[in-house]
Amino acid sequence: MDNGVTYETVSNGSSQESVGSHAIEGAKGQAEPVTLKEFYRLVKPGIIYSNLMTAFAGYWVAARWDVDWLHLIMTMLGTALVMAGGTVLNNYLDREMDAKMERTQNRALPSGRLSANLVLWYGIILGTIGLGVLYFGAHSPLATLIGLLGLFLYVWLYTAWFKRTSVWSTFVGAFSGATPPVIGYCAVSGTVDLGAILIFAFLFLWQPPHFWALGIRRMEEYRAAGFPLLPVVKGSYVTKISMVRYVVLLVPVTVMLSAYGYVGYIFLFVSTILGLTWVFMSIKGFKATGEAEIVWAKRMFLFSLLYLTLLSILMVIDTVKI
Repeated sequence: MDNGVTYETVSNGSSQESVGSHAIEGAKGQAEPVTLKEFYRLVKPGIIYSNLMTAFAGYWVAARWDVDWLHLIMTMLGTALVMAGGTVLNNYLDREMDAKMERTQNRALPSGRLSANLVLWYGIILGTIGLGVLYFGAHSPLATLIGLLGLFLYVWLYTAWFKRTSVWSTFVGAFSGATPPVIGYCAVSGTVDLGAILIFAFLFLWQPPHFWALGIRRMEEYRAAGFPLLPVVKGSYVTKISMVRYVVLLVPVTVMLSAYGYVGYIFLFVSTILGLTWVFMSIKGFKATGEAEIVWAKRMFLFSLLYLTLLSILMVIDTVKI
C-alpha cells in the first residue's frame, strides 16, 4: 500500500484543463457503459503488482526456500485483496482532487462513470475479504493484524488526513507502504523479529525519495489539486535534501540484511552498488534547475523502480537457505 507511489504512471502533460471542459468529459464518461476493466483499474494494478512483489520477497526470506505453496498463495491473495481495498478507498476519498489533475481526471470515479457509493462498498468488501483470507486461509493472526494496520494507516491516516493537510503525508504514507513485505514475512515467521524490521525499513526508506521525484516532476499539478506535498510547500531544494537523507540510509539497511544472514553476498554487492549510485544521482540533482530538474526527477523516479525491482528479485534468488 504505497503512497501513490509505486505505483504512479509516468506520462506527459499538464493540469491546465478548465473546469468547463472537464465537466464535458465527465458527461461523456457517464454516457459510456461501465465495464469490468473499470473495476480492475480502480484497484490501481500497478501498485498491487509492485507491492505484491515485495510481499513475495518478504515471504521467501522468512521461509528460507522451505515454502508451503498453498500457504504462499493464500498469503499473496490475502495481501493483494487488502491492498486492493485500500487503493479503491483511496480512489473514493481522492475523487474530487483527482478531478483536478490531468493524470487522474479520466478515472472512472472523478469522470462520473462509477458512483461514489458503489466504489466505497467495493473497497470495503475487497479489504474485508483480504483480511479474512489472511486469517482463515493463511492462518496468520499476526499477518492479519499487520494488514489491518496497514489498511488503516493508508486509508485514514494518510489519505483522509495527512495527504490533505501536511507535508508529512509522504512520511506517514511510507508506514503503510512498507507493510506488504512484513505481512509476507510474518505470515511465515509468526513474529516481528529483526528480519521483519529490516525489510520494513528497506521499503519505508525507499518510498519518500521515489514519490518526491514524481512530486518534483508534477509539482504544478499537485499544487493545482491542493496537495500540500513537500515540493509544493517547501520547494525543490528542501525536497532534494530530504531525498538524500532517505537514500543514504538505505545503504546500511541493505548491508544489514546480508550481515545478519538473511540474504547472501550477491544481494550485498548489487544493493550497495545500486544504493551508492542512487546517492550519487540524488546529490547530482542539486545542480539541476528548470527543464534539467524535470529530466533529473524523471530519471530518479525510473531508477527507484529499477532499484526496487532488482533488489526484490535478488532478495528471493539470494535468500540464505536453512
